[in-house]
Amino acid sequence: MSRIELTTTVRAAPEAVFDACLDVGLHTESMGASVERAVDGVTSGQLTAGDVVTWEARHFGIPWRMTVRITDYQRPNGFTDEQVRGPFRRWRHQHVFTPDPLDPSVTIMRDVIEFSAPMGPVGAIVASLVLRPYLRRLITRRNAFLAGHVGAGRGRPG
Repeated sequence: MSRIELTTTVRAAPEAVFDACLDVGLHTESMGASVERAVDGVTSGQLTAGDVVTWEARHFGIPWRMTVRITDYQRPNGFTDEQVRGPFRRWRHQHVFTPDPLDPSVTIMRDVIEFSAPMGPVGAIVASLVLRPYLRRLITRRNAFLAGHVGAGRGRPG
């Protein structure tokens, strides 16, 4: 099992950051480099508890599909999405939003991603050497986009 933990500071209230992270359109916009888009389930608007969405994207030049469900939803403190179908043997992404104790206008956004690749020992090596660093960069870019978007006071689109 591989694990990635990231912390991002966002100059916005936890409610605004929480909502931005569950906005399908904003997610698509933040993942433009991989041409990610929602193709089934909830394909627009705001995701909520129990929702399922299938994402289609291009990574490493290969088309990928991953269906996730929002399995935990505690607005504005956090939510979790887990793979229902897709390329990973296991995928669990926990999003946690905490007000900065020194500055209540700032949210500490924490991502905890646990995943494992298929194909046993070979998959574990690929996960460690290729997928983990790639996913860390991908989520870091997404978080920077969200922090810039929400922190600039633009809120959710539409």
